[in-house]
Amino acid sequence: MLKKYSNFRTFSDNVKLGSLTALSAGMVNVISVIVFFAFTSNVTGHFTILAQEITKGNWYQASVVFIWVAIFCFGNFASNYLIIHSSSRISRYLAHAIPVILEIVCLIFVGIYLQHFYKETLEETEILVALMLFAMGLQNGLTASISNSMVKTTHLTGLVTDLSILLSMFTKKEYRENKELVNKARLLMIILISYMAGGIIAGILYYKIQSYTFYAISFVLCIVILYDYSKLRLQKYISRKQPLVRKHYIEEETRELNYNKNILQMHRDY
Repeated sequence: MLKKYSNFRTFSDNVKLGSLTALSAGMVNVISVIVFFAFTSNVTGHFTILAQEITKGNWYQASVVFIWVAIFCFGNFASNYLIIHSSSRISRYLAHAIPVILEIVCLIFVGIYLQHFYKETLEETEILVALMLFAMGLQNGLTASISNSMVKTTHLTGLVTDLSILLSMFTKKEYRENKELVNKARLLMIILISYMAGGIIAGILYYKIQSYTFYAISFVLCIVILYDYSKLRLQKYISRKQPLVRKHYIEEETRELNYNKNILQMHRDY
């Protein structure tokens, strides 16, 4: 789910990553609306608010919204920066897992703060919303970077547009028979359904367990991390027991590592 990069990813890899991260993004967005009356999984609406506050001359509110947008962008930047600069120094899995770990830390902090310290002041709300936007930026940057922009799970505007275009293409038989296009449409539909499901689940959970919902979101993200970790442990165990499997595993790792080095060099050159 996290280990593979770019063209080495399969449709199954993208479905697993897309469904779980979209589920968590939907949960984050709904709970942030319930608690803070602010969207945090995307910044489309924030640009509208920013323009509105500027036209009204509300410079403090405009500056807060601008900082929120900048923090979301920084989350995307930080995620991709960690991936392209860490992959050559540590394992590819760990390099891809670091943004998810940081996202979990942010969400758990928000949950703990809400549970024990939150006084519902404007300043607290602004900071906590910023932290959640940073977490969503980390997630969006990670999924887009390692999937070659096939998986984007924190917002649905572009996804719905892409899905609508594909559906219009499927009115012609030759496009319906194109397996790559069909798989892309399936992936987008799965992400859409997962995002909606996450929002519904978060709404139900919050009214039952309040701020503990943030721990539930973190649990979903832990599954993303532990899935690949368990597979890596199993592969290493099998490779020690079966030399032929080990040889195949090493050859596959070498091919993927060489490909990733070329991609990372392209990123740096760009």
